[in-house]
Formats: sequence, structure tokens, C-alpha cells
Amino acid sequence: MTVKPLSFLPAWLALCLGVPAFAADVQVAVAANFTAPMKIIAADFEKDSGHKAVLSFGATGKFYAQIRNGAPFEVFLAADDDTPKKLEQDGAAVKGSRFTYATGRLALWSAQPGLVDAQGDVLRKGGFNKLAIAAPKLAPYGAAAVETMTRLGVMAAIEPKLVTGESIGQAFSFVSTGNSELGFVALSQVYEGGKIKSGSAWTVPDTLHSAIRQDAVLLNKGKDSRAAIALVAFLKTDKAKVVIRSFGYAP
Repeated sequence: MTVKPLSFLPAWLALCLGVPAFAADVQVAVAANFTAPMKIIAADFEKDSGHKAVLSFGATGKFYAQIRNGAPFEVFLAADDDTPKKLEQDGAAVKGSRFTYATGRLALWSAQPGLVDAQGDVLRKGGFNKLAIAAPKLAPYGAAAVETMTRLGVMAAIEPKLVTGESIGQAFSFVSTGNSELGFVALSQVYEGGKIKSGSAWTVPDTLHSAIRQDAVLLNKGKDSRAAIALVAFLKTDKAKVVIRSFGYAP
């Protein structure tokens, strides 16, 4: 029996084995809500494959505009499922590469212990001056926040108190620094190890807003990149899913 040398292995197997000679960087655009888990996943990916994921974090809507204008991203992890679909339709992403890597959860959070109750009644009672959200037109978590307040019937009363950030990361920053007493953030930003890390929070029921399905897609600039293809594959592994679950997402 003749044993074929490594160079004759199928490309996918070589990628999974993380052949050192092929180690490269991959430019990744990541929705701000997925910052913490993606940093861990990127470290695991580099350790296992030798490839390095160079991460940029921000608002999904802003990344869409940048990608359409030629930004050098090779993989895109969005905060919704619509934007990657549009990129496929626009011809900026590899058709058939799109998949849901996580389903997000929305949380009403305050850095102050006890301010946010377990049912979110603070929204009706008031007693706060500012509430931070991400820009609804740029960030799916911002759109989910508006949808939640509308369904609860409190949007008109709260609207004058809204402070809008470009991304969910900026909305979180407004609350964590005390510039807003509370705000709608991604659960992943305040949740770790099965509990809220600090302050007080209400996990918004999924029935109050549309599902936050977060899709990833291989962009055209990454279609011939071993590192980009390997990262997309790694996001689907059990190892990555364990990290995703630990931050309150459903993989």
C-alpha cells in the first residue's frame, strides 16, 4: 500500500490539521456584542491551527458599509442574519458560506446593584434619567430594544431619555461608566459562568422581540484564504460552541 505525502491530503483535512507551513492571518469583522467570546475563540483557533484571527469589533451596519466599500475583511460575524444575506446577494460574500453561529439574548442592565428588577418593571416605574441603546438602524440589538419597549407600551415615555450609541459596545460603555443609569445590552456583555457578573439585570424574554440570529459569512476577499476557511470551520466546532454557550448565547 502506497502512503501519499501530506501535500496530497484533501484541502479541508490539511486545514483541520493546522499545517504550520500554511499559518496566516485572517482579517475578521465581528459584531460588538460578540467581543468577549470571540477573543477566546480566536485564541483557541490560533493555538489549534497556527492561524491568527485579527479582530475588529463594531456595529453590523457600519461593517456592511465598509465591506461594500472594499474593506479588507475576509470573514464577517454579524449581529443579525439579514446583513450577511445581503452581502451574498450583493456579490460581496461567498454564496452558500453563510450560517448561524449564535442566537443572541437582550438584557436590560445597570451597573448599580438593585436598580433593575427581575421583571423589568423599572421601565414602567421610571426613576432614571437616561437609558442607553445601540442605534436601531445600525445594530440589531438596538432594534430589538426598541421593539421590546414598544411591545411593553413604554416607548413614548422613555424616548426622551434615550442615549444612542453607534454599537452595542458603545451602549454598554455608557452604562458601565455611569453616563446612563441603565441600558439595553447584549446578555453576553454582562453574563459569564452562568450568572450576571456585576450590577443588576433583567434578561428580556424572547417573546418581546424578533429572534436575534447572528450569522457569519465568508467574504470574497477570504475565499482563497486557508486561514479564513479554517476559521469558518472552527466556529462550527464543539470547542467554539462551548465558549458561545458560556456567554449566554444559544449556538
